[in-house]
Amino acid sequence: MTNDARRDAAAAAAAGAAPAAWAGSGARRRVHGEVPSPWEKFGWVMAAVWLVFLAYPVISLVESSAAQGWVITGWIALCLFIVIYVFGFVNGMSFGGGGLTEPPKPIQWVVFACLPVCAALTIPAVAGNALSFLPFIMSFASYGLTRIAHWTVNAVCITITAAVVFLTPDGATYMTVFAIAVMLAVVNTVSTTLIIRSVEAERLSLELATSEGRETVARDVHDLVGHSLTVVKLKAQLARRLIDSDPERAKAELADIESLTAEAIAGVRATVAGVRSAALADQLASCRDALRAADVQMHVDGEAATLSPAQSLTASWILREATTNVLRHAGASTVQVRIAPGRFEVIDDGRGLSGEEGNGVRGMRERATTGGAMLMVGAGESGGTRVAVTW
Repeated sequence: MTNDARRDAAAAAAAGAAPAAWAGSGARRRVHGEVPSPWEKFGWVMAAVWLVFLAYPVISLVESSAAQGWVITGWIALCLFIVIYVFGFVNGMSFGGGGLTEPPKPIQWVVFACLPVCAALTIPAVAGNALSFLPFIMSFASYGLTRIAHWTVNAVCITITAAVVFLTPDGATYMTVFAIAVMLAVVNTVSTTLIIRSVEAERLSLELATSEGRETVARDVHDLVGHSLTVVKLKAQLARRLIDSDPERAKAELADIESLTAEAIAGVRATVAGVRSAALADQLASCRDALRAADVQMHVDGEAATLSPAQSLTASWILREATTNVLRHAGASTVQVRIAPGRFEVIDDGRGLSGEEGNGVRGMRERATTGGAMLMVGAGESGGTRVAVTW
């Protein structure tokens, strides 16, 4: 084989030996018992396809003029390199342990240690064409080991290639291989960095979604339990006052307390399960009863059906929280609820706002934002507080 042919063969091997499929190795650990995906079953083909470029070291072995013992050793080393490389690829891809997304398993380090040994054993027989193995080793370190291994191995392989090119008599014939090795190091660095950032972004997104989910559940439980406990407290106080003077009325209030606590328990369970929804019409009736127990009259202008189902859901939660605030803080005697297309208002004639916004108002703002609405909280027309939601 001529020097030009050897040079082209080495360049072709280097150009083709950076299987990007390694990026998928170890990215996801398959759960025990889960059916493997087609990629996990047949992804090893990606590793095998690139190995076709090792045909050039094979040609060098066939044409080698080295001692018969070294030629035989070269054949054995080449076969072992192929088997070990494919095994490492499949092991890292199917069972996790790739250095990109999780610490590599010990077996990956053993595989990596064997690869350069096999490549080195072919040098007496193939000489400079042993450089064809370096891209495989670089890619294995980049995608299957740690970041430190990536930087170290890529630097060492480039240094070895440069030494062959600039310090050996026929080194100029491998200048293309040197350029390919440098390019491959850059490609590996960029691609692995993007993969790592993508995985980190996905992890952060999952954490954010989990955090938002917890906040949503906490807000739902706060709104539901806070409202229910406030009403239960008022009804218990009323029942205590009536227990001597009007036992029948006291029994009715106690029955209401029992019903409210059962409703609250069911609501909390449904909220935690993520399936709770509140119809505005039902919420209007519930809040009217709660306010009546505290001697507060509620008047409704408009129909619940005026709002869309999504708007009704947001309005029902805001009505619940606004009613709770009226019962706890307002000291009001009347609550006016106004419903119009794209608008929902709750107005009381109580003390009005004082101090900073509490958790209740903040919760209503979050509810409005989640429902694609705008919330305004301010003074009512004749004092008190006005809560307005617009879509």
